[in-house]
Amino acid sequence: METQEILQDIVFVLLYGSVIGISVMAALYLLLRRGNSIAPEVKSPVRLRRWAAAFLVATALSHVFWVFYTYHPTPAVYVIVCNLDLLMLFPTIAGILLSMLQDKHRPVWPVLVALIPAFVLSALCLIRGDDVLYLPLSIYAIALYASIILYMVFAVRNYGRWLRDNYADLENKEVWLSFIILGFFLLFFIMYSSTTEGSSILAYQLQIDCIIIVALLLWRVETLPQLSESPAPEAEPAEEGQEEQQANASAVPAAPTKITTLLKEHCENTQLYLQHDLTLAQLAIAIGTNRTYLSQHFAQQGITYNAYINGLRIRHFIRLHQEAVAQQRVVTAQQLAIESGFHSYSTFSTTFKQHTGATVAAWMHGAGK
Repeated sequence: METQEILQDIVFVLLYGSVIGISVMAALYLLLRRGNSIAPEVKSPVRLRRWAAAFLVATALSHVFWVFYTYHPTPAVYVIVCNLDLLMLFPTIAGILLSMLQDKHRPVWPVLVALIPAFVLSALCLIRGDDVLYLPLSIYAIALYASIILYMVFAVRNYGRWLRDNYADLENKEVWLSFIILGFFLLFFIMYSSTTEGSSILAYQLQIDCIIIVALLLWRVETLPQLSESPAPEAEPAEEGQEEQQANASAVPAAPTKITTLLKEHCENTQLYLQHDLTLAQLAIAIGTNRTYLSQHFAQQGITYNAYINGLRIRHFIRLHQEAVAQQRVVTAQQLAIESGFHSYSTFSTTFKQHTGATVAAWMHGAGK
C-alpha cells in the first residue's frame, strides 16, 4: 500500500490506531496490575510480565515510527526506522521467550551483541546513500531470527526434561506454547517485511496479526505460573516410633540405597502423591533426603519424577474404580481423577493412556464387565 493511500484509508487508519492503543493498554495492565484476570489463582513470573510489557510498548512505538515514515518517505528515514525496530523488537521478543524458561536465568545481552553487525550495515547504507546493502541487512535479520528459533528448539526441549524431573503437575507449566507465540512473531516479521512491496491486504493482515499477538501474549503471561519452591508438604501424622526416625532422617540426608524404602514409607504408604503441585524438592524433604540423591534415584530407575508420581496416581485411580465397582457405586472418571491427585481430566487421560496403553473410556468399559 502506498503511503498516500494509507493516509486516505480511514478503516486502516482506525485499525492501525487501535493496535497502538491496545498495545499500550496491555503494557500498562501488565506493569501496574498485581494479580491476574485470566487466571486469578496463578502468580505470573515478574520477569516475563516486564518483558511482555516492553514488547508491547515496542510494538506501539514501531507503529508510531512508521507513521512518521509515511510523512517522510526517504531512504534515510527508512533505514533509521528499521534500525529502531531491530533494537526494540528483537531483544524484547528474546526476553519474552527466555523468561518462559524458568530452570535458570538466561540473559538477553547476547541478542544485543548480535545486533551490532546489523547496525554497522545500516550505518554503511546511510553513509553510502544507496540501498545496495538492504538485501544483506534483511538476510542478516532473518538469520538472527532463525538463530533464536534454533536456540529455543533445544532450550524448550531441555526445559521439558527439567520440568518432568522436578514437578508432578505440569498444567500450564510446559512452554511448548511458546512456539506458537514464536510462530506468530515469525508471521509478524514476514508480513512486516512484505508490506514494503505495497500490498494493502498484507497491511491489513499485519495489524490483525498484531492484535492476535497481544491477546495470545496476555493469555500466556497470565497462565504461566512462577515456579518457586513452596513450603514442604505435610504428610499424615507419624505413628509412635516413627517421629524420631523422621527427625533423624531430616537432620542427615538419607543414603541413595535407602531411598526406595523411604519412598515406600513416606510417599506411597501416606499417599503423599495425592498432594497437588508436589515437587521433587518437597518430596526429598518429606522422606528425609536431598533432591540430588532423589533425582539420581529416579534416573537410575530410568524414569522421571513426574512419571513416578503420576504412576502412583494412576494406580490409585484404578483402586478407587475397582472399589466403586465392587460396591456398585456410580462414579465418573472425572471425579476419580481429581480424587487421585490430578488437576485436570485432560492431563489425567493423557497420563492414563501413557501408563496403561488404553484410553480411560475403553479401560473402564472393560473393567466394568
